[in-house]
Amino acid sequence: MTSATPTLLYIDDDAALARLVERGLTRAGYKVVHAASGQEGLERLAQGGIDVVALDQYMPGLDGLETLEQILKIPDAPPIVFVTASQDSAIAVTALKAGAADYLVKDVRGEFIPLLQVAVNGAIRRAAIQKARDEAEAKLRDSNVNLETIVDERTADLREANEEIQRFAYIVSHDLRSPLVNIMGFTSELEELRGDIFRRIATLNRTASLAPAMEDATDVAEPELEGSDKQLSDDFSESLGFIKSSIAKMDRLISAILHLTREGRREFKLEQIDLSELINGIVRTIAHQAAEAHATIEVGALPNIVSDRLALEQIFSNLIDNAVKYLKNGVPGEISVKGRTKLGFAIFEVTDNGRGIDPKDHQRIFDLFRRAGTQDKPGQGIGLAHVRALVRRLGGTMSVASELHNGSTFTITLPINWSGKTSDKNRDRES
Repeated sequence: MTSATPTLLYIDDDAALARLVERGLTRAGYKVVHAASGQEGLERLAQGGIDVVALDQYMPGLDGLETLEQILKIPDAPPIVFVTASQDSAIAVTALKAGAADYLVKDVRGEFIPLLQVAVNGAIRRAAIQKARDEAEAKLRDSNVNLETIVDERTADLREANEEIQRFAYIVSHDLRSPLVNIMGFTSELEELRGDIFRRIATLNRTASLAPAMEDATDVAEPELEGSDKQLSDDFSESLGFIKSSIAKMDRLISAILHLTREGRREFKLEQIDLSELINGIVRTIAHQAAEAHATIEVGALPNIVSDRLALEQIFSNLIDNAVKYLKNGVPGEISVKGRTKLGFAIFEVTDNGRGIDPKDHQRIFDLFRRAGTQDKPGQGIGLAHVRALVRRLGGTMSVASELHNGSTFTITLPINWSGKTSDKNRDRES
């Protein structure tokens, strides 16, 4: 963000909605300025100090598209989130083509304010990135005049490609992150409700002799819960913790996808990783799915390695989730994760007693958008292809041993102390 307290200019003739935006975005750390028309918004922009604009389409006088055109003529104009109540995507497309950073559709389900927050946050971040990129390009041209023509040509090509990629990234950010924002919001509300509920339960459980003393109390410690009530409260808190942990993990994965989309291949961050801690964390996040599938997941002794944490989370999350997803109906699932070391490599095996994979499909399952067997589970055929690509980039190999109805074992071999360089020899050994 451009400042500690960024300023949002909300241009909309709906005073009631503007008030809701002011209340919601102020709580999110923004200063909100309201303009009731396009002309009033342009006049406020001329005063400066605006970091991001949210612009409604249907207004008296200048409409949203006309106002957008005028704003974009202003030097160093702030990013604009276009807002419309229309379900006609043509308006949104027109706004994006004209130069809007993002767009939102007003709804009646109470999601507008949190989605607006996500949109303006993203618009500010993208504007900052674009500004930094433009400044870097300017410095490059100033420092190397002889290469200016080549730089300009390359920059134009990259900008054109990046614009197409970024349009996709905006859609991914909106469609994937918005549900997470809603879930996290409702989770926070549940946390508040939990405190109220169990505080009342504890108060009701107090002896009648203490009741008069509580009537006039204004600042007392929360009554303590006992017995089954305390256990229920602990279980409630634990469940909320698992939900928030899963949301955080999904947010990290979405962030990685968006980074890959915008910037190309993500640069790995090498660190010493406790594989037992990492995989046990994954197991905890899918404990509910495992319980529903009547599956047990056993995590054996695992060697620690130097590698990229996020990549390993993606690899093992996918493999363990697939193991739970593709168990045999009516058969209790048995899933294990174990590891060993050999000649400077760590060898990990994820084994299940599930449906198994026909040998003729062993290579097919690693192809992008290709799946094998009966397709009765949701999926796009991306997971295993992405996993193998990550394993290769981490300097390792991946293979599968499986037969129909006899379970599967996925074997991953990774360097114990990875230097960041991929071994072509290791790739060739992959089967």
